Amino acid sequence: MGADATSCCAETIVDLPGFVVLAAGEYGGELELLVETTATEVDCSQCGTGAVVHDRREHLLRDVPVAGRATVLVWWKRIWRCPNPACAMRTWTERSPLARPRQSLTARAKAWVTRRVGADGETVSSVARSLGVGWWSVMRAVVEVGRPMVDDPARLADVSGLGVDEHAWQRANAVRATQYATGVVGLRANRPARLLEVVPGRSGRVYGDWLAQRPDCWREQITVAALDPFRGYLNALREHLPGATHVLDAFHVTALGMKVVDEVRRRVQQDTLHRRGHKGDPLYEVRRLLRRRADRLSPGAIARLDTALAAGDPTGEVTVAWWAAQQLCLAYAKTDLASGRAHAAKLIDDFLDCPIPEVSRLGRTLAMWRKEFLAYFDTGRASNGPTEAVNLLVEKIRRIGHGYRRFDHYRLRLLLHCGIDWPTLIPPRIRRRQPRFVA
Repeated sequence: MGADATSCCAETIVDLPGFVVLAAGEYGGELELLVETTATEVDCSQCGTGAVVHDRREHLLRDVPVAGRATVLVWWKRIWRCPNPACAMRTWTERSPLARPRQSLTARAKAWVTRRVGADGETVSSVARSLGVGWWSVMRAVVEVGRPMVDDPARLADVSGLGVDEHAWQRANAVRATQYATGVVGLRANRPARLLEVVPGRSGRVYGDWLAQRPDCWREQITVAALDPFRGYLNALREHLPGATHVLDAFHVTALGMKVVDEVRRRVQQDTLHRRGHKGDPLYEVRRLLRRRADRLSPGAIARLDTALAAGDPTGEVTVAWWAAQQLCLAYAKTDLASGRAHAAKLIDDFLDCPIPEVSRLGRTLAMWRKEFLAYFDTGRASNGPTEAVNLLVEKIRRIGHGYRRFDHYRLRLLLHCGIDWPTLIPPRIRRRQPRFVA
């Protein structure tokens, strides 16, 4: 293939509007393209006189890969000169939307790396290595392209529910304590949950301040707000979203019930054995079975559980605590929401009357959260589950980053990965279409 044919093919593949490919070649496994702009007549911006070419200058730019190979654009820039001796402009270098002066990445390469770091969840270091540029070159591109995307007010639209959860974004070391952040998740009907914001801290004031900054019209469209059993978040919701239905998360409620089983089991072991549970102790051997739903246990597991309770629970306290936790799970498992609500309301009174202190304390907790606890059955099973799913993605980004020093970079990475609906083109299956050049 001749040089002209190679250049024409490269120009078609690369698709650079306003540029022409002068030459194409391979060097060190990379594709190098010599390009120049199509502008041949330029006027001076000061006096309007037609400029003349004064010199040429190379500008090396890293572009998006072509066919899996790293691509370098060698922009043969023109240096224009104003021939008018009275003009103060003298000389200037041509510019193009392809890349700003002194940049090492093209504009579309910046969008490409932002998508890889954001939508694909890759690290900045791996993207920088694949392009052969520095870490800061990629990170500056991510900030430049990604920040307008996450700051767009339209990103917070189309949200009818809220979820909230906290996580540790910096672990403790010799010079700092563990740093926490609060993630606010938007719940949308028939669509995946989306991370709306990440703010430093995990108090009710942090959540309330973020809600207070939202417009009144936006807060009025929130109908459901799910939360963990944390009084600070509830106070913030009551102050700033009084019209929304506040729902206590079902997972955390059942976790409280299973925690009661563990506490009673440990206390009974101390009372009967005068030590912690060891391997071979009846209750210690079935500690994991005690935390599972009864309808998901095999007949053999139920038999082992009955044997262990008969041998290690002389007063029946562990059995009662286990029954209380199972009844709590049963309320959520009922297919009829009205029946489940009635069962849950009755459980609160039953737990309050229980002589076992741990179960009675659980009853007092549920009584304090009665309205939010029963709201689960009034909202069609609304929960903080989608928020926990988003939190798994948050933990993935935090883990692959191997530590973050700046919260603004951490927030940007999370919102680009979990808070943006990236447009994705799904190509058809290759065996269901015919190439256009086949007769």
